[in-house]
Amino acid sequence: MPKPSILLTGATGFLGRSLIRALPKGSIVAATRAGKKADDCLYTVPLDLSAEDFTSLDLSGIQTIIHVAGLAHDPSRPEADFLRINTRATAELAKRAAHCGVRRFILISSIGVNGNHTAAPFTAFDLPAPYDAYSHSKHEAERALQNIARASAMEYVILRPPLVYGPGAPGNFGRLLNLARKNLPLPLGAIRNRRSLVGIDNLTDFIVRCAEHPAAANQTFLVSDDHDVSSTELLETMVRAAGKKPRLIPVPPALLKFCAALLGKQTAIDKLCGNLQVEITHSKKTLGWNPPVSFEEGIRRCFTQGKS
Repeated sequence: MPKPSILLTGATGFLGRSLIRALPKGSIVAATRAGKKADDCLYTVPLDLSAEDFTSLDLSGIQTIIHVAGLAHDPSRPEADFLRINTRATAELAKRAAHCGVRRFILISSIGVNGNHTAAPFTAFDLPAPYDAYSHSKHEAERALQNIARASAMEYVILRPPLVYGPGAPGNFGRLLNLARKNLPLPLGAIRNRRSLVGIDNLTDFIVRCAEHPAAANQTFLVSDDHDVSSTELLETMVRAAGKKPRLIPVPPALLKFCAALLGKQTAIDKLCGNLQVEITHSKKTLGWNPPVSFEEGIRRCFTQGKS
């Protein structure tokens, strides 16, 4: 059995649990609040991001940190919370890692650092354009990590995924799963936007590649299924994967937006109807990587593995 060489934060969350299943058993130390045990993980250490003081964190033998933990996107949260958890805690953890001789620090950031909509697909080389408190906090975390790494021997890797889906996914995708299972008639049959998504298995596979591949050092990557879909196509695929016939009513997007504005739901409908695409050529060529799971198979797994 390998000695633990990877510290994983956020190990009890949606992505963390997937990484524990994918990485070699015994290679991971799960850093969790109050040392809460992570499923299938042999080693656990306490880590409270709100403390912002990691000088006592034992990183002996740790070669790679995969930093998944953070405060999720929530418009009701004050900006100070995002800066404390997502920015300052990340910076302090990176400082501790560099001090202890950690070889590589992988930060799971957000496509929100690029922006919230696209006219042309985002690339890893675009100027950042964070648009809210959450994406600003992620951008500042990226900058802090880069500065700390450049002043030390530690390598950094930054990943900016779009919406992550999979069995048991939280947030907006979890709500879409419930809608697909109910198969209610919805006025969403005429949306012709383009959106990039990434399945949990593809994202996990890419992170594992980033932990191992020498060419990942000091790179920023975008990652997706490499198969963009409209919101209508997404919902139709989900309903069919649930074993039902889609019942989406083709209401013009302009009418949807008008009704949403009357109901104070403009932001939600803009996200549903807008474009957000990412270009992952740099990721594929640099690491010799292609998504191992197709979009259709990833959606099918949402209904055949676990529960949301």
